[in-house]
Amino acid sequence: MDSPELSFTLAYLVFALCFVFTPNEFRSAGLTVQNLFSSWLGSEDMGFIQYHVRRTTITVLVHSALPLGYYLGMCIAAPEKNMEYFSQVSDSWRMFLFGALGLHLISWTLVIYWSHGHWHNHPISKALQAHVRPPHSGWGSVASSVNTEFRRIDKFATGVHGARVIVTDSWVLKVTTYHVYMALQSECHVTVTASRQHQLSPDSASPTQILTLRVESINPSVRAFTIRLMSTEYAEFREKLHAPVRNAANVVIYQTISELFLDTFRAQVELNQTYTLPSGQIMILSRTVSGVSADPCGVCLVWADGLPAAKTSKDLKPGCLAKSPAPPVEPNSASWTSAWFAEY
Repeated sequence: MDSPELSFTLAYLVFALCFVFTPNEFRSAGLTVQNLFSSWLGSEDMGFIQYHVRRTTITVLVHSALPLGYYLGMCIAAPEKNMEYFSQVSDSWRMFLFGALGLHLISWTLVIYWSHGHWHNHPISKALQAHVRPPHSGWGSVASSVNTEFRRIDKFATGVHGARVIVTDSWVLKVTTYHVYMALQSECHVTVTASRQHQLSPDSASPTQILTLRVESINPSVRAFTIRLMSTEYAEFREKLHAPVRNAANVVIYQTISELFLDTFRAQVELNQTYTLPSGQIMILSRTVSGVSADPCGVCLVWADGLPAAKTSKDLKPGCLAKSPAPPVEPNSASWTSAWFAEY
């Protein structure tokens, strides 16, 4: 492959991947299906279900056209190959063109099938049909209920377009690129199945914990689905959710930075080697304390002769050490700032 062809191929591959998975830079530039086709999609707030029916439909058509777009781009990037003339292209490019056209034709066939009966066959419509029961007479009535609750300002919503989690008064919704998963709160239960900690986050300078939750419904027609949340969003999510939440074994949720700091602090201390102070020497920690008893000087005697000396400074008396070893200070709400040695 010549240099212009290779350069265009790499550039188009990066563009296609970014257009499908949409990083923050593409969202900021407006290179998303939601932004490019906003005039046709309408308002999500005015009609949540109708908006996402149109969004998923246009997304399927646009994504299926990406291979065909690559072929048309190669016609411009490599004019010497005469790729615009079907009879003159090589067999490999002819097969690629057939595949690209076939994929796009299949997507159009699928969209036409979805649109029959006022979009009765669309996957979102089928998901709504699973919840049709009195007082709802059809999936359109269920859609109106979802639309009404989505318009309320007290809903929980997190994530970006194409990867959102929404909790309303009655519904748990997960918006993906090609579908909208939904479950009634009264019929589902949620399980925290796993947690993953990221040291780097594009939106925060501090470590981030991502929770994985599985939403399952007692309705056999409703597919179970998985959602992901930041641990700092869990409290708000739990407040809006009325369904029961179970926690899998060994899954620890850090809802605040302080909780994450304490766990990291303990883990780091366990990695440290034991250091025995010379006889007659003590170590004093200076700290900022909130909710922990401390002397007026704000110092706490912790170790003496390599053994824990006291739980808190409240246990100490001026000029004397604890008579028996006691557990070291637990830094619940203390922020350690410095340490030094002193003779006694």
